[in-house]
Amino acid sequence: MKIEILKLGDLQTNCYILSKDNSALLIDPASEGDYIKEKLKDKNLLAILITHYHPDHIGALDYFDCPIYDNNLGEKEYEIGPFKFEIIKTYGHTTDSVTYYFKNDKVMFTGDFLFEKTVGRWDFETGDYEQMKTSILKIKKYPDDITIYPGHGNTTNLGYEKINNIYFK
Repeated sequence: MKIEILKLGDLQTNCYILSKDNSALLIDPASEGDYIKEKLKDKNLLAILITHYHPDHIGALDYFDCPIYDNNLGEKEYEIGPFKFEIIKTYGHTTDSVTYYFKNDKVMFTGDFLFEKTVGRWDFETGDYEQMKTSILKIKKYPDDITIYPGHGNTTNLGYEKINNIYFK
């Protein structure tokens, strides 16, 4: 699976284009819809995956007409074209935060739940520190060799976070 990172908008939100052959998934269409569409021009967009509904993650959502995967779906494995992934509800930053885990590719897209050496803020209207702690315990059970693709900033590794992230202690 090829992963293209687009840093979009004032908050430099990470928008991801996942592709296999001619098929694509789009994660968090933050802003700049025309730019994203240009990047997708040679691909068949199968679906959009939303990690949570803060404006900096969905600003260009209206530019696209395809199925949306989000918190409204159950925690289980899904298959869309050549893509297989699991939805993990990782509440804490918001009550609609989800992580997408692509087991075969050893990658997770965590939105604003997990960042390099920290976690997302929980002081927003629907944030909750107790839910954040529960979500961290849930994610800690996954293998160390998973690459983490967060909603902002740099990619990281789950094993690294288990050792270096103060919220994982």
